[in-house]
Amino acid sequence: MSLSFTPLKLGILVSYLRQEEKLILAAARARGIDVVPLFDRDLVLNLSASTARESGVDIDVLLDRSVVHSRAGYTLHAMARWGIPTLNSAAAVTICDDKARASMVLEAAGIPSPRTFVAYSANAAIEACEALGYPAVLKPVTGSWGRLLAKVNGPEQARAIIAQKAEHGSFHHEIFYVQEFIEKPGRDIRAYVIGREIVAASYRMSEHWITNAAKGAVSVPCEVTLEIEELALRACDAVGARLAGVDLIETDQGLKVIEINTGGEFKGLMTTTNRDIAGEIVEEAVRIAREAKDVAEIAV
Repeated sequence: MSLSFTPLKLGILVSYLRQEEKLILAAARARGIDVVPLFDRDLVLNLSASTARESGVDIDVLLDRSVVHSRAGYTLHAMARWGIPTLNSAAAVTICDDKARASMVLEAAGIPSPRTFVAYSANAAIEACEALGYPAVLKPVTGSWGRLLAKVNGPEQARAIIAQKAEHGSFHHEIFYVQEFIEKPGRDIRAYVIGREIVAASYRMSEHWITNAAKGAVSVPCEVTLEIEELALRACDAVGARLAGVDLIETDQGLKVIEINTGGEFKGLMTTTNRDIAGEIVEEAVRIAREAKDVAEIAV
């Protein structure tokens, strides 16, 4: 159901305008919303300012669509300090942009997910691989699109990959995120959550063990079962996300959550559904702005 909008200024934090961001901008303008793209590479935040407007950011609500995790994190925290509501919250993005932190939160909430170890040296990472058993999966603690993922089939291959990671020069690559390998049935599931609803789900089909759309996986329709709905919403509740692509994997023990993407893309997903995903994202941003306004009025 569409919302009846009052005038507001929607800021969209972007690194560049992908198809999804162009659709979101068009959806906002079609609803009479004043929308402002904020390119993260050009953004200057005056951290000494007492308001967003004083810092040069004149918006009522901010939608995070940046693909640079560090820039998004700092910007969302600044907006929270200035009282600007954001989709998603700084806290949710901080958790989901760090795979190790997200794994801890999911485990604490009792949400089924692959067994995972974190190690801080090459020898310790090998020990983690052996504890999980081969093959094992090495992932960077931050990053998207299936980049720098490696499946290692034995200790020699693991040592080679781990030694290569250690040479990347970033402290992130000195933290080894090691996860059990789960054989997929040629697919995984992307469930897209907006607010308290799964608007659509799709199977991401691929012959490769990495089933990210960015790696060439093909999206086909997936029925939103009760299991998918219950697990995806629980995962979002655990991390505090109101907009997310939740990636699920089918196992002999039922579905497990692989990760939660607060900046989840929906280009592939929208080919499988008639739902207006971009429009519903805009409507959720407006809901958040209204909720913040109602809270402020109650406080006064």
